[in-house]
Amino acid sequence: MTSRIVYLDNNATTQMAPEVIEALQSSYEAYGNASSMHTFGRRAAGYVEKARTQVAELLGCNADEIYFTSGATESNNTVFHIARSLIESGKGKRIITTAIEHPATIETTNYLRSEGFEVDRIGVSADGRLDFAELEAKMGPDVALVSVMTGNNETGTIQDVERASRLAHKHGALFHTDATQAIGKIEVDVRKWNLDYLSLSGHKFYGPKGIGVLFVKKGCPKKPFMNGGHQEGGFRAGTYNTQAIYGLGVAADLARRNLAYESAQLWAMREALRKGLLERVDDIVINGCQEHCLPGTLNVSFPRAEGESILLMLDMKGIAVSTGSACATGSLEPSYVLLAGGLDVELAHGSIRFSFGRYNTMEDVDYVLEVVPPVIKRLRELSTR
Repeated sequence: MTSRIVYLDNNATTQMAPEVIEALQSSYEAYGNASSMHTFGRRAAGYVEKARTQVAELLGCNADEIYFTSGATESNNTVFHIARSLIESGKGKRIITTAIEHPATIETTNYLRSEGFEVDRIGVSADGRLDFAELEAKMGPDVALVSVMTGNNETGTIQDVERASRLAHKHGALFHTDATQAIGKIEVDVRKWNLDYLSLSGHKFYGPKGIGVLFVKKGCPKKPFMNGGHQEGGFRAGTYNTQAIYGLGVAADLARRNLAYESAQLWAMREALRKGLLERVDDIVINGCQEHCLPGTLNVSFPRAEGESILLMLDMKGIAVSTGSACATGSLEPSYVLLAGGLDVELAHGSIRFSFGRYNTMEDVDYVLEVVPPVIKRLRELSTR
């Protein structure tokens, strides 16, 4: 292993911001249960409510529309639990989502299918953008919920969530977006987009792991996914994870205040790497939409070089990357996201995701451009033997 470390797997998780770590350390004095009425409980509750306000300011909503969960996976499951209850009560028959959602949505809707519920998955174009003609054709008064992710975790492709929301509401359906990858990278405005539900996770934008948010627009249906307590107005039971919630709030505040600058920095590094790879490595394919893309996410296929081999060789050089979603690590199957866009199996197997974050620099880009070309050359030579 080299002593040089370049972490380019920020879509999997980010390191906690120093400001968040400091906040966590300072908040441990508030060890009381935030549901208790005494001084210690009220102090802890103050931390929780401050964070709720900070998240609301980031999303452009009211604080009482923010509910804390263990992460986006739980938030997504809660939304589909609500949809299931609506269908069981006769308010719709179908759920519509896309073929490129995060496993937290794909696997949850697979489970609903196994239970007999109807789930339609809308396809995408070659660059990973939602097929609105197909979505329009599948819409109808029997649709209970439409769920479209904001930005894809593997390719970075951004969907027109506002348009999808408008179409869902036109047909009387509720609308949800998993905005986990978009937070802190692009502006996310629940009012402008007219969202009913939104999911996010703190660890994707320099907050703690194990804490997330579900936004629920006031007046939209709610049904607890976890029972057992009065917390979150009876919507989400369980003792408040005060410190993690407070850390999430600090991360949200940092994301809101630094959005424009960080977005520009991430895009600059992403573009420098993209252009550098095209100049230095023959025969590569840049995956996803290049016009509508999350800053900092670059997905590249290297023909005649296997993705896991690239990852391991880069890791030996101190460069951390991914072959796709961290939630799918261990699977030998090619990325379903890339296959959905029409990429052939060989190219999907040879894909690498580079995802930049707040603490990367242009020097990191230079190092990656120094290391990657000889790695690809070596693997291609081995593949021809």
